Amino acid sequence: MTPVVLEAKTSGKGQVVDAAMCDGAASLMSMFFDLTATGRWVEGRENNLLDGGAHFYGVYQCACGNFISIGSIEPQFYAQLRQLAGLSEQAFDAQMDRALWPSLKQKLAEIFKSKTREEWCGIMEGTDVCFAPVLTIAEAPLHPHMAARKTIVKRNGVNQPAPAPRFSRTPSSIREPEKADIVELVHDWRTGR
Repeated sequence: MTPVVLEAKTSGKGQVVDAAMCDGAASLMSMFFDLTATGRWVEGRENNLLDGGAHFYGVYQCACGNFISIGSIEPQFYAQLRQLAGLSEQAFDAQMDRALWPSLKQKLAEIFKSKTREEWCGIMEGTDVCFAPVLTIAEAPLHPHMAARKTIVKRNGVNQPAPAPRFSRTPSSIREPEKADIVELVHDWRTGR
């Protein structure tokens, strides 16, 4: 039972659940507030570990024009990235040296542009590099991982994300709205309500 239901059973009273989207988004920023407070996050775009500043955490264009993403933060993942991408230059030894990030990022961009996305997938998918191809909406349902998990399902001939989270005993599914609900939605849309 949820805390609200447990409290209601105890007190015998109901309550309003205020679930504002801005509160949820702010809650997701907790780590960044902590990093800022400890001096490990600085203002400005692409200056930090997780905002595209670090060469080992970002999105890169490939020779074919498509993109791949990497997130090799931990030393063992970074070591495998270096091995599979051929990053033997000594400058790459200083993974956390922020002063080197711009030049290392430029070198890594050149390396990733040397092969197609498909070639990089052949090299890095299924490894611990923390790698993934950046897929289009049309490509996502066809990716082997997404297809195996049935992450994208067809509903009325249209691809849509499957319900999440998933439960082991009570599987979720996309429910069809009642006809009266559809009529009301169409009416509201037409009248701007």
